Amino acid sequence: MKLNRINKIVAFLTMVIVLTACTDELAKMNKNPNAYEEVNPKFLFTRALLTQANLNPNGNRFNNMQMLQQEATYSEVTAPGDKYFAEGYVRTNWGAYAGCLKDINLVIDASSKDPNNINLRSVARIWRVYIYHQLTDLYGDIPYTEANKGISGSYTPKYDIQSDIYKNMVVELDESAKALDASKTTYGSSDLIYSGNTTSWKQFAYSLMLRIGMRLSKIDMAESTRIVKLAIAGGPITTAGALAKIPYADGALTRNPLSDQARILDYVDGQNPLNVQGSKMSQRLIDHLKGNSTTTKDPRLNVMSILWVKQADKTYKADTATALQKGMKNAQFNGYPADFESYSEPNVDVVYSYSAPFVVMGPAEVNFLLSEAVVRGMHTGDAAAYYSDGVKAAMAQWALFGAGGVISSDKVTTYLAYNPFKTAGTVNDKVEQISTQKWVLFYLDQIENFANWRRTEYPVLIPTNYPGNITGGRIPRRYIVPESEETLNKTNFLAAKARQSGDNTLLSRVWWDKP
Repeated sequence: MKLNRINKIVAFLTMVIVLTACTDELAKMNKNPNAYEEVNPKFLFTRALLTQANLNPNGNRFNNMQMLQQEATYSEVTAPGDKYFAEGYVRTNWGAYAGCLKDINLVIDASSKDPNNINLRSVARIWRVYIYHQLTDLYGDIPYTEANKGISGSYTPKYDIQSDIYKNMVVELDESAKALDASKTTYGSSDLIYSGNTTSWKQFAYSLMLRIGMRLSKIDMAESTRIVKLAIAGGPITTAGALAKIPYADGALTRNPLSDQARILDYVDGQNPLNVQGSKMSQRLIDHLKGNSTTTKDPRLNVMSILWVKQADKTYKADTATALQKGMKNAQFNGYPADFESYSEPNVDVVYSYSAPFVVMGPAEVNFLLSEAVVRGMHTGDAAAYYSDGVKAAMAQWALFGAGGVISSDKVTTYLAYNPFKTAGTVNDKVEQISTQKWVLFYLDQIENFANWRRTEYPVLIPTNYPGNITGGRIPRRYIVPESEETLNKTNFLAAKARQSGDNTLLSRVWWDKP
């Protein structure tokens, strides 16, 4: 009996071992060899940086530039931004929820488990604010506190009120900046912007806070001033060394996505009469850059703009000569114009270099914000000096785009001598001058360009009234939330829609965009 019992036990253990082995083999077979079993914060953070930067070309290149009259097109279909009847392109940035926001929230959750990962968590929180700031400025009320919590929370997140989102973003930035600790683990080389430099991330956090604070100058001056003062006390970016940028390289998988898209769809090397989008630089921008004479001319004209000149052998050669540059009028044509080749295009070897960085934020914008803060009485300092430093930084920034982008200090000095800050002008005169500089600065950051133009109404743009437009000849004020939200998250979507003018159109305004 005892032997029989032992035999049964051995048989049972053998069966357990066999079944366990089978289970292990099945588990191995069902593993994705290319997937992580645990969250890899460094990998996901890198991806969140890149996917957010990649959202900027979507629709913005061919539409926002035209909407803000920096480019123009003859096309009605592929790039109708200056004709105000395209709605599809303004929905694309909503993809952040399924992309970079999903990744960055996983990073924040994973890095919260270990106190030594305080830098990973803090930097991720700062980048999350950058993502949400763009989204709320484009769409207004958006899912925020309940977003990306489908597994542990709700698949139908509420839309937070934009004013509440703004308050929370300031708290997030301040807490995260103060928590950074240079002695703790960083993202290192996985941090494409600062390589783990906590001092620079702190400067970026307060620079972003400064931008957020100034955004409220149109709706709540007291709160705007409070945030601006907090940001200045924290220490924003003031030198080129702390400029936040995402680098790219001229490789099949590492090219700047904006450049890659532009040079495939539109600005091919050499004049292309069949240029798909039908885009040229606008008359409004070229005339501004050319100024009234050679002394008032903006030296960025010869960096940003080229004209393809037909040679005797019928090939084309790029020429940056000032006298040749000519901009196309917005919404002027319906169909290929006979003089299409006479209009300037962006200098692809500089503006759309494959290795061009994506500039997230730098000292040029910060100095312009500080100058405006002084003008509005929110900060003490020399508005003219901040303005001058902003112009110098804005022009120096083009050197990041290669040798063709270098502007000599003599040209910058001459420009400022003939285009000084309007110290004797009105507040509006000064804000217009500062905002017009930012309009040029943000040529390659059209999301911020759109937001700053709505806030200040400068530079003054003359709307077009192209036949069939859907805004009554008015420049759009907001992006449109995708229709899928009305199906998938109907109750919350409709509540947000009711709060925002009762509609979901290009003309409904976000909270801070006070008429």
